[in-house]
Order: sequence, then C-alpha cells, then structure tokens
Amino acid sequence: MSTAIAATATLPAVDRSPGFGAVLRAEWIKLISVRSTWWTLLLTFVLGAGLTILMCWGNAEWLASPEADESPGSFITWGMMIAQICAVILGALVVTTEYGTGMVRTSFAAVPARGKVLLAKAVLVGGVMLVLGTATALVGYYGGNYFLDREGIGLALEGDVLRAMYGSGLFLAGIALFTLGLGFVLRHTAGTISISLALMLILGNLVMIIPGEVGEWLTKLMPGNAGSAIAAPVPFNPMLLDPWPGLAVFAAETLVVLLLAWVLVRRRDA
Repeated sequence: MSTAIAATATLPAVDRSPGFGAVLRAEWIKLISVRSTWWTLLLTFVLGAGLTILMCWGNAEWLASPEADESPGSFITWGMMIAQICAVILGALVVTTEYGTGMVRTSFAAVPARGKVLLAKAVLVGGVMLVLGTATALVGYYGGNYFLDREGIGLALEGDVLRAMYGSGLFLAGIALFTLGLGFVLRHTAGTISISLALMLILGNLVMIIPGEVGEWLTKLMPGNAGSAIAAPVPFNPMLLDPWPGLAVFAAETLVVLLLAWVLVRRRDA
C-alpha cells in the first residue's frame, strides 16, 4: 500500500486547463452569440463610413472654393472619430457583462489559467476591430471621395491617405484593447466606458489648457491624442506627435493597461 501511495505521489501534475485554441473558440462563440456585439459592429460601420460620406458631400463645394481653410483630407476619415465610441463600448461589454452576470466565474472555472481568457478576448476583439475599422475607413473614403472628385479635389489612395485607412483599423483595435484591459481592472460596465471615453475624447482636450511644457506633453501623451494621428491624413492639432511615434506611445499605454489586467485577473477572486 505504501509503495502504491509513494508511486502516486511522484506522478507529475496534469495541466487540466484547455488549450488556447479551445479557449479562443469558446470566446468567439460568446462574442458572436450576443446581439450587443452585432449592434455595436453595425453602428461602427454606419457612423464611421456614413458620417464620412455625409461630411464630404456637405462640404465638397466649400472645400473647392477659395474661401476654404480646411484640407479635404480633414474630412476623408471624419466619421472614424465618432466610431471610436463604438470601439470603447465593444471592448467594455466583452468583459464587464460577464462580471455583471457572474458568468466570468464559469469561464474561470473552465479555464483555470485565467490569462488565456484575457488573451483570447484580446486577440478576437483586436482582430475584429482591426478588420472592421480598415474596411469602414475604405468605404467612407470611396463614398466621400466621389463627392470630392466631382469638385476636382479628390484624394488618391496613396501616401498619408492610404496610411489613414489601415491606421483607422489600428486605432480602433487599440481603443478596444485599451478598454478591454480597463474592463478587467474595473469590472464595471458604466465605469469602464466612462473612464475610457474620458481618456479618449475629453481629457485630451482639457489638458491643453495647462500652461507650459507640462501641458504640451500631457496633450501629446493622452491615449486618444497619441493614437488618433495614425487615422488622419492631415494632423488636426500641430501639438500632437507624428502618426507612427504617436501609435507607438498609444500601444505602450495599452500594453501597460493589459499587463495590469493580466496581473489582477490572476491574483484576485472573480
């Protein structure tokens, strides 16, 4: 008997956590099986492409006139500024609804390695918003550029304009991932959406009133300001970082939030 017990005690521990592929499939099913996902994705497309086309249609004649003090490039991704609200909502709901219903306990019971759940959600949400954001920007470009072309001020799909198309996808994906990480930290829907929107849309403008170099650097480094330049063919604010350095700063800030979420998910109770 003692020999059998000793033999059993020396057996290696079996990792009963499912593989990442299985976790990814489970999270994909959860993502596409709720109506809020589809409504949010639809609104992302309608707002991003629709408002861009509408703004180009309404301003094309003025942009072609001598009185115009704006570049057509300022309007060709205009709707993507509003679509970022949808990226915030999706990033939050993917996480916080599970905490609100208690479903997260079932998820973590099925996947003891909790970091896999966070990683799977991040891969899916980031991938979906990258593809949808790029496609939405392209539809907005082709629709809006039709009206610009009629006035002789159309923009070629190259250079900074092309960069703004896939940059829109990168920016929306980054926003969704930033908010997803914040959702794991706060575990509350309203709080996550409010804080993320404040960081992306409100505080970035408020810090401009701080005088001196402190205000200038805060303006450059706020997440929404740092990441937005990659999604615009022409800069809206000369104080902001250039597109690629700004994206690098935004990616670093997003990574910090996700790492904090990773640590908290592994250490605290669901």
